[in-house]
Amino acid sequence: MLIVAVILVATVLYVSQFLARRADASTYRHYRQQVARALLLGLEVLVAADVIRTVALEPTLQHVLILGLLVLIRTFLGWSLVVEMEERWPWQSPRHTAGQGAGAAHSDENV
Repeated sequence: MLIVAVILVATVLYVSQFLARRADASTYRHYRQQVARALLLGLEVLVAADVIRTVALEPTLQHVLILGLLVLIRTFLGWSLVVEMEERWPWQSPRHTAGQGAGAAHSDENV
């Protein structure tokens, strides 16, 4: 329910900005990030629920293996959403600081 509410609010805000002709690329990027954050929250809640269910109900080897597989899949999905939100791979430096870091290193060489 929370996920749906966040997505609906983000969609209403985006559509209102679009209809008012105030939308640009950053507006769409912000909308995408809001939706991705809602999905990440949902994945985290599902992982927590699976862990609690496995530990509380039947901590058999089969259930623990299924839990491990679910956590692995949901972790991959969460990682994919983060890549989509940040528009870069985790091992890449952020775009806004990449230029600053290179400039700072270059200025040190001139001193």
